[in-house]
Amino acid sequence: MIDKATVDRIYSAANVVEIVGDFVTLKKKGVNYQACCPFHSEKTPSFVVSPTKGLFKCFGCGKGGNAVTFVMEHEGMTYPEALKYVARKYGIEVEERELSPEETRRNDDRESMLIVSRWAAEWFEQQMTDSDEGRSVALSYFRGRGFTDEIIKKFGLGYCPASGEAMTKAALGAGYREEFLVGTGLTVRRDDGRLYDRFFGRVMFPIHSVSGRVTAFGGRTMRSDKRTAKYVNSPESEIYHKSNVLYGLFFAKKAMAQQDRCILVEGYTDVISMYQAGVENVVASSGTSLTTEQIRLIARFTKNITVIYDGDAAGVAASLRGIDMILREGLNVRVVPLPEGEDPDSFARGRGGAEVREYIEASEEDFIAFKTRALLVGAGRDPLRRAEVVTDIVASIAEIPDPIVRSLYIRETAVTLDVEQQLVAGEVARKRISHGSDRQTREFIRSQQELRRAECFSESGESSSETAAAASRGITGGSSMDELEKELVKYLIKYGDRYFDYKEGRNMVSLNVAAIIINDLDANGLVLQNMRYKSLYDSYIELYEKRMAELEADEERRARGEYEHQMRRSDDGAPPPLPQIGLHHFINHPDPEVCNAAVDILTDDENYVVSKLWEKHDIVVTSEADRLSDTVPRLVILYKSKAIEAIIDTLKQQLRDEALSDEALADVTYRIAALNKERMTIARKLSRLIL
Repeated sequence: MIDKATVDRIYSAANVVEIVGDFVTLKKKGVNYQACCPFHSEKTPSFVVSPTKGLFKCFGCGKGGNAVTFVMEHEGMTYPEALKYVARKYGIEVEERELSPEETRRNDDRESMLIVSRWAAEWFEQQMTDSDEGRSVALSYFRGRGFTDEIIKKFGLGYCPASGEAMTKAALGAGYREEFLVGTGLTVRRDDGRLYDRFFGRVMFPIHSVSGRVTAFGGRTMRSDKRTAKYVNSPESEIYHKSNVLYGLFFAKKAMAQQDRCILVEGYTDVISMYQAGVENVVASSGTSLTTEQIRLIARFTKNITVIYDGDAAGVAASLRGIDMILREGLNVRVVPLPEGEDPDSFARGRGGAEVREYIEASEEDFIAFKTRALLVGAGRDPLRRAEVVTDIVASIAEIPDPIVRSLYIRETAVTLDVEQQLVAGEVARKRISHGSDRQTREFIRSQQELRRAECFSESGESSSETAAAASRGITGGSSMDELEKELVKYLIKYGDRYFDYKEGRNMVSLNVAAIIINDLDANGLVLQNMRYKSLYDSYIELYEKRMAELEADEERRARGEYEHQMRRSDDGAPPPLPQIGLHHFINHPDPEVCNAAVDILTDDENYVVSKLWEKHDIVVTSEADRLSDTVPRLVILYKSKAIEAIIDTLKQQLRDEALSDEALADVTYRIAALNKERMTIARKLSRLIL
């Protein structure tokens, strides 16, 4: 772990213009620099680098951050890797915490295994090009598949001689230790203690990490013996976990980010043939079933996946198995069915790059259409079989976390399968709740429980739903949840440590911005729905709670007389300031989502984007800091009203369910009435604020 002092030195030394300029051609424009965005295709530059603020921002695709997060995004590095990269550029020695002897040994062993793997990859290449056996067996095989010498070299393809121990002997002779050869799986130790090459007589496919280091190999036999496995892969080791690796990702990551799409195929040669044909954003699952870790690896570069599998029944089945996992992770998935008898390798070799890309664009279809068509093949008009198809499709739709996307697929499924939309929606909802996957529903229920406990529910007086709805519309003024959540987070990270005077009854009290926002949201069980702003909010809460605990500990020590000087209030009686958590902390945050959200708030704030929210409510915020007593209470109330409105809409959807029991119907009706009553209370509160 890199110590905090070193991280601070790295951030202090990092020049965002120099770092970004290593990868992008920047042109100076005023005080900033501009370029075409490296993360998506564009003709007009919308990518801006600000040397004064130390950040970059693309106003086309929305990516933004600091020098370190740029390296992470562009090169696919982890946070520590990106820190070390920047540190090397500026000659900063990276000091990590002292490791235990066991940790030190494991790190040293891991590095030794990576070095051995790199040597083996180079040795396999040399054997293919410099030996008669390698040229006649491996090089002729690769060329026979249509691979050019350039592509063979790019992917580091090679050959392990058939003698059985040539590689092991060469490695030991070069000074590499037996334990690391065995640890990587390059060498196998027999029961009698003899050593032999795992991949003897096979053509070799090196497997690279995201940063380009060789961690494992795949070997294809050249023998026709059916008792011999066609492909053999490296075993699991300290440096290789197959469920966390995608073949070709190191070569594909830049194209994936630029095109905002990943093409997913099955095998090594599929990747190489597609890449050679010009489809460079292509990866494979390394001969394993698709895993959650692999999907999350793709998500670092794009949220869109196009799955291409063989055109036979096995390929279709494999595609269906992987789809639900992709949906569960919140990615968008489309499927390209290939002609019968074709696989991505043969399909790409038989066509030019332009034809392959055109076919993908013309043939890809969304997963619902693909899955429905595939499952209906054997169902015919049999109602029971068709019911099974509906159940299977519903199970997939229920995996989708985005409620808007989910609702669109519900509508499409109802039309395609000639089923009532309400029935499909109900089954999806039940499936999500039974699996505990509907986070939004759980949070709404929690919010409802909190609101029903609130004191306002005991207030006298009745209001009709229509009156409450009209009041709510007046309150929210057309403001979206995203707008309100963005404002909440902005006030929190910019002014969380500030106090403002607020009149409660006849008394004037001093309130803290962070306490007002955090406590009110928590008391009502409200959770931010926009995940980008939620990540920023959660990051603030984590730091806020830590610093408040430190402040309380200091107060206790002062109370015990352990400090000579006591914390005193200022002359005007204001409470002592809370620990400040500055915006710069979030701009330099290690989580790219947090960093990007903070950059959005800063850049939008400078361009007066956020102030449009207050225009809807007839407030001109000339100075945010001077109007905290107006804006903060009103903002919390607006957000609470919008959240209640969303809960009521959800409950109204439940009323349309004809299968709802009388008891459940009465309960839902009561909850709607109670929430409408709360909205009227909020309307009165807001009216008092306005007056």
